[in-house]
Amino acid sequence: MIVDCHTHIHLAADDAETSEHFAAAETVDACIVLATTDGPSEEINKKLSQYITKHKEKMVGFAVLHPIKEKISVNTLKHIVEKLGLKGVALYCSACGFHPSHSKAMRFYESAQELDLPVFFHNAADAGGTQAVLEYTQPYLLDQVAREFPALKMVIGNMGVPFVEQTLLMVSKHKNVYADLTIQPKNVWQTYNMVVAAYEHGVMDKLLFGSGFPSGNAGQCIETLLGFNMLLADTNLPTVPRGNIRSIIERDTLELLGIGPRNPETPEDKGEKTKEHKGLSKKDKRKTDNHD
Repeated sequence: MIVDCHTHIHLAADDAETSEHFAAAETVDACIVLATTDGPSEEINKKLSQYITKHKEKMVGFAVLHPIKEKISVNTLKHIVEKLGLKGVALYCSACGFHPSHSKAMRFYESAQELDLPVFFHNAADAGGTQAVLEYTQPYLLDQVAREFPALKMVIGNMGVPFVEQTLLMVSKHKNVYADLTIQPKNVWQTYNMVVAAYEHGVMDKLLFGSGFPSGNAGQCIETLLGFNMLLADTNLPTVPRGNIRSIIERDTLELLGIGPRNPETPEDKGEKTKEHKGLSKKDKRKTDNHD
């Protein structure tokens, strides 16, 4: 099972982008589509619901909410789940300028936990432009949230860049906190350091595969991760066992977040699916395996 936990689509755009998103989703078994902050949340969530409904065998939608400006109750979230068919919520704390543990946000988390709705924190420092509040991107600010709502499934988007160490601490400390390993294939050194740091911290099992579409492509991200050790073939730098990397790619994020089920796959199916996507020649595969 290969799940892309981080994709976007600008629903106000033309049909071309919708087609591109659907084509990118063909690379994986399922993908999570995060609503954006392109307009009023009610309107955006409705449009996302309409798009997801057309492709519900492949896609899962996460609504966008602003818990400080909007009055959010359990009934509000029930509407999102029951009427719109969305399975989680995406928050943009830095872009929207609110502290993750603001009192109103805490009331939202309480309702989300009650309904078993996972929350994706899209707080990467490059999100929201110059007006984004950098302070609110720091993953350690979610510690209070995780302590007060231990059953709430939380995903720290983009590995919490640039605060990756804080992210690794959070996922190692809290059972239900995960991190989205959305990489930029061209940023080889950044990718290397994130993966090695996660391996050395012993938290590879808390990382979820993501592409960040449209800024990234699932196929290219999979190829980069599977060829990870090959990048280091002529160096003495530490490597990461290929099996650990494959486990991230093949992790059933939907099951972990409690928003499945999907059709089960056998271990053989999973192995074949990864081989289809890896984009590496047999020669490159041998070279990669020699450096595990």
